[in-house]
Amino acid sequence: MSKPILLASAIGLALPLLSAATPAAAQSCEALWYQRNEIYKAQGYCFRTQRGIRAFGNAGCQYDNMEDVPLSANQRRLVAEIQREERAYGCPL
Repeated sequence: MSKPILLASAIGLALPLLSAATPAAAQSCEALWYQRNEIYKAQGYCFRTQRGIRAFGNAGCQYDNMEDVPLSANQRRLVAEIQREERAYGCPL
């Protein structure tokens, strides 16, 4: 096979993979957002955004400020890891 044909074949094979990156990242962003906020919900955070309220509600919430939510060292580490992944995917924070 000639080089132009190989290059065209490689590009043709790569295009579906490249176009799939955006939906996968969006799906991952949604999952990461949910995981991160699930930690806060379990510890009593009162969500302010419609997205957060729709996903988790505010029943039984105790903390209006995220900084006041009592997270364990392990939970803080996990939140930081999730936020790093969100930044890597380019997710809105």
